[in-house]
Amino acid sequence: MKNTVFFGEMMPRQFEQKIKENPVGFLPLGTIEWHSWHNALGADYLEITEIFKRAAERFGGIVFPPLWLGPDRTEIQKDGSCLIGMDSAETTQPHRQLPGSCYWVSEGLFIQICEAVLTQAKRSGFKCIVAFGHGPSTNTWARMAPHWENQFGLKLFSDNRDFDSTSWPAMRDHAGKNETSIMMALNADYVDLSQQHADRSIPVDGIYGEDSRDACTEYGEELIEKTVSTIGSLLSANGFNKLQN
Repeated sequence: MKNTVFFGEMMPRQFEQKIKENPVGFLPLGTIEWHSWHNALGADYLEITEIFKRAAERFGGIVFPPLWLGPDRTEIQKDGSCLIGMDSAETTQPHRQLPGSCYWVSEGLFIQICEAVLTQAKRSGFKCIVAFGHGPSTNTWARMAPHWENQFGLKLFSDNRDFDSTSWPAMRDHAGKNETSIMMALNADYVDLSQQHADRSIPVDGIYGEDSRDACTEYGEELIEKTVSTIGSLLSANGFNKLQN
């Protein structure tokens, strides 16, 4: 029987043991979204799933399947088309529908999805949920977290309330040096920097943050490990310590 931290791969008795060891769930808030020309479209969920995998292996807990749907800003155009998220970012020139993005739902529907997940998590025996990933999704989670904690009787960790860019440095840009370095650390096949202009006078299309052409595997590993350590500290400070067999 495979030893795994992924919810969907577990046998029932493995699940029971993991819950007993540490009743923590990790919820990746990922998307299928354009992350410039050089990154795989699943960047958000690929990055956060790996971070949560390492945290669960080290501190206990179970990694939920990623929520690949999420909210974002929308702009209706004169021709009736709709631009979503990075389609209309100031660094996307010209503004246009970017290829591959396939994730948008209204914030109201996203809240309903999260509440359904939390209902089932509570029923299954979880006492704490850590969520992070796609920026607009994490913003909604952080805003709703105090209400959900009262509603469901769960401890929730959320961006903007429990984390900052110093203690949780991973995934703090959009397809820039930060995220691209993490993607390189996960798998070299997730990144193709040859898709960017070698001429540094030409801006990288549609990113936030430092230049993605400065990304490297070593920096990605540093970001991942510091973030995983922060998760461990947060869990320990709130009494969620892995029981030793």
